[in-house]
Amino acid sequence: MRTSLNEIKQLDDYLLKYAGEADRGLFEARLILQPALREALIWQQKTHAIIRQYSRRQLKAEIESVHQQLFTEPEHISFRRKILNLFCPPKL
Repeated sequence: MRTSLNEIKQLDDYLLKYAGEADRGLFEARLILQPALREALIWQQKTHAIIRQYSRRQLKAEIESVHQQLFTEPEHISFRRKILNLFCPPKL
């Protein structure tokens, strides 16, 4: 089955809570009456979860890259010292 772009938009509007109360109620009634739409909703939920997971991994990789630059490159030594002093102040 090929899902139309209009149906995908309706699924996203429902999942992301962009739809108003009346539209949500109508869509929920369609979910009860149309098993194929219910299945499409499940697949759309899974797709959203995969996208979120991928985005988190990308963000973690970007943060790690910045961390490596700031804590390994010689030109950032003063910054590195300031940060380390915040968490591990020198003993007097």
